[in-house]
Order: sequence, then structure tokens, then C-alpha cells
Amino acid sequence: MDVSAATLWWVAAGVAVAAELATGTFYLLMVALGLAAGALAAHLGAGAPAQWIAAALVGAATTAAWHWKRARAPRSAPAERNRDVNLDIGERVQVAAWNPDGTARVQYRGTQWSARLQPGAAAAPGEHRVAAVEGNWLVLVPHSHP
Repeated sequence: MDVSAATLWWVAAGVAVAAELATGTFYLLMVALGLAAGALAAHLGAGAPAQWIAAALVGAATTAAWHWKRARAPRSAPAERNRDVNLDIGERVQVAAWNPDGTARVQYRGTQWSARLQPGAAAAPGEHRVAAVEGNWLVLVPHSHP
């Protein structure tokens, strides 16, 4: 049985996609696009060197483009301060009084929580906003604080 060059390129592209699905390495999809370009070049009748050049150019260009796009994307906040990860961030709580060590007990979601002030925030009773959740501690800032 004679296997065409295009078939080999498509099989290689399929292996790259399967490897990406197994590992979660998105860059392998860019490599798979390069391998698909080699397959298309083979379908168009290009010789082996042209197929390799097409695969290399498309694979490198798509990898570079994806890397550039990711580098320019804004970084997300750490999980303990990211509302996309923890829906408690930004919620309001009432602080009746602060202890001398900068901690307090607050009623939140139907139970008592330990809370502490975010560094630099003023310890005054009243409405506060959850800035972070660190373990089972709420990190609070005054509600008017940015």
C-alpha cells in the first residue's frame, strides 16, 4: 500500500492535536496548523522541500502570533484577589469594632468570619469591602477605598 505525503502530514497534524488534548499545551495546535499547511502543500503538488517550508513557516508564524497575543493580554489577579475565581471579592460586610491587632469578627454569609485589614487601610468601624480571601480570613478595606 502506497501512502501519500499528504496523508503523512494529516496523520502528523492529528497526532499533534491529540497530544494537545492530552497535555493542554495550546501551542501544539499552532504546530498542527503548520503540519496541515504541509498537507495542503502536498495536495497542491508541491515537492517535499516546499511542503517542509510551508509547514515551518505557518507553524512558526502561528506560534509567534499566539505568543505575541498572550504577551500583550493583561495578567489576571492572583486567585485570592480575583473575582472571576472567588465571588466573595467585592462583597460588603459590616465591622462593628476592630481589635487592637487589626483583626475583627464579622457576620458574612450566615456565619462569623475572621477578618483583617488590608495593609494601609484605616481601622474604623462601618461598611467594608472584601478585597481578598486568604484561607478562612477575609481581607477587608473600607468601602470608600478604591
